Amino acid sequence: MRDGNDAARGRVNLAAVAVCCLLAVFEGFDLQSAGVAAPRLGPDLGLGPKDLGWFFSVSTFGLMFGAAIGGRLSDRLGRKTTLLFSVAVFGLLSIATGLATDLKGLLLARFLTGVGLGGALPNLIAIVAESVEPRLRGRAVGFLYAGLPFGGALASLVSLAGADPSDWRMIFYIGGAGPLLALALAVPLLPNSPKDAVGAPAGQKSGFVEAAIGEGRGVTTLLLWIAFFLALLIMYLLLSWLPSLLIGQGLSRPDAGLVQMAFNLAGAVGSVVTGWLMDHPRRRPVTILVVFSASAAALVAAAVAPATLAVFLIVGAALGATVSGVQSTVYGMAPNFYPTRLRGTGVGAAVVMGRLGSAAGPLLAASLIGAGRPPSQVLLAMLPILAAGGAACLGLNLRPKATN
Repeated sequence: MRDGNDAARGRVNLAAVAVCCLLAVFEGFDLQSAGVAAPRLGPDLGLGPKDLGWFFSVSTFGLMFGAAIGGRLSDRLGRKTTLLFSVAVFGLLSIATGLATDLKGLLLARFLTGVGLGGALPNLIAIVAESVEPRLRGRAVGFLYAGLPFGGALASLVSLAGADPSDWRMIFYIGGAGPLLALALAVPLLPNSPKDAVGAPAGQKSGFVEAAIGEGRGVTTLLLWIAFFLALLIMYLLLSWLPSLLIGQGLSRPDAGLVQMAFNLAGAVGSVVTGWLMDHPRRRPVTILVVFSASAAALVAAAVAPATLAVFLIVGAALGATVSGVQSTVYGMAPNFYPTRLRGTGVGAAVVMGRLGSAAGPLLAASLIGAGRPPSQVLLAMLPILAAGGAACLGLNLRPKATN
């Protein structure tokens, strides 16, 4: 009887992980939809570079706000309730983005879409982490994170399918309808587990301060915030500027788009492989060293490689696999340091710090390019940032883990 119950519980948990990975695909689609829609959206609505800058940035502010409140609500109202509401928000507001006819409506829709996206991510991580045994947590979170670059590649494909300037709206319609349809699976398949209970047990504190520094977690939280900030700084610098940097290296615009797609697809593979390797405690320090070193080697290769499509498809794929492996490392480690009652708050705060990094990355690249630095130097400027992130992850590996 017990074996039957364990098997049934295993099927429920597997379904929960699968649904979360599907939702992550749509989250990744929407995260990159602005970038792929911008070349057509700008001329269609008469937006200048400054307007497009606000269009790109406003969702990041929403993401930070959403991650902060989404993680906290997760620990109070439950993972499933908060996740379903967040997904509904970013689905509906993505459609509203496609319906916008002026800058004001566009910015409002993107900000609120960001709130939904930010609220969903810490809950996706927490549900996946709590749906598997601790020894499988790394690969489960790796599969979850793989959905983000895979969704980004799908957004690029949808963009390539349109020819009319107004086809940018279809990107947001698809990005909104997808998660809303996925809710039909999420409602019955995501479990209301005992871990989804509201509030902390009697006699135990809860809240942001307790999550951040309680039970000696102050140093751990600081290292985790540094790792998230630096990892997402690098990722979003590349997501925002890689095509432009490749064109500056001598590639044509269509070829740069193909390399960007290779970057995303290889990133999905790199996330899964890294997550699997991180599930082996004895190999974990070596895995961290290898992933960060390989990312550094890929950046150097991108800086010095000859400007041919064949070479850059290989280099772009290597860069996507390794940089996404860095993200998988950071995201996979985060849930281990917080007990269940504080996991949403703790992971949500780390996601907020990551979103600050995601805003800083494109600004760093813009300042370097504005100062006259060539693309190769912009790529090489990320090496010390990568080294600092690797050191933070190695330090995290030595920190005590939560016991539940």
